[in-house]
Amino acid sequence: MSRHFAILLAFLVAGASLAQSDTLSWRHRHSPRKASILSVVAPGAGQIYNRKYWKAPIAWAGLGTCVYFIQENTREYRRYKDAYIAIVDGDPTTTDEFNGRFSSSQVLKVTDTYRRWRDLSYIAFGAVYLLNVVDASVDAHFARFDVGRDLSAGLGPSLSTASMGAPGISLTLALR
Repeated sequence: MSRHFAILLAFLVAGASLAQSDTLSWRHRHSPRKASILSVVAPGAGQIYNRKYWKAPIAWAGLGTCVYFIQENTREYRRYKDAYIAIVDGDPTTTDEFNGRFSSSQVLKVTDTYRRWRDLSYIAFGAVYLLNVVDASVDAHFARFDVGRDLSAGLGPSLSTASMGAPGISLTLALR
């Protein structure tokens, strides 16, 4: 699986380096659906497609951090679960790794804590993965949104027709 991901990533990076400059024609060809699908298939690929290269490592770091915590919490959960089973199995020949320093209720409490943290790590992984897809989709929708360089606001007197010609102040936003 990681080999396929590496090949896909190589194609995406090569395609991005050969891409033409940011022109209006690129914006019209840009597809939010394609950005979303790319992010579902390979996290960060939608961000690369959107030409937001700096966002891809953030997505990878978030998912990598979640995977790290899933592995660590699973390892500790199994460790304490095995110790709990050794304590309560009723066989005097089996010993836990803590050599009886902790009671079964203490070990069970730590076991439950690591199980809960592991489960939360899975939820965090799903949330980061979903956020990666949503970010790519929303960013792709805004690829066609053009903000002019000269965005100015003006303040001036006006007559409001809503309140029967009463004088007032209006705030106008002018795009040039």
